[in-house]
Amino acid sequence: MRDKTQTNSAAPGDRLIRAGAVVFFLGAVATLVTVAPLFLGARPFPTYMFGLSMLMAVGFLVAGAGVLRSVAAGRRQARGAAPGASR
Repeated sequence: MRDKTQTNSAAPGDRLIRAGAVVFFLGAVATLVTVAPLFLGARPFPTYMFGLSMLMAVGFLVAGAGVLRSVAAGRRQARGAAPGASR
């Protein structure tokens, strides 16, 4: 039996995972930029830059929500494909 999932199809939650990865990467860059002056002996950045560092946590949570959504969709699909499954 052939697999019904196409190789280029996007599963539920894939966009959230990608968006979370991008936000996490932006937060990682902001963290490096914020911490660099502390090691270089320069003046520290304003406080809002430390707030931008929190994008790492936000990206992690968004990606985690995407993973949970993908898992839930997989479970729903498996439950619906099981023999004798009632709806």
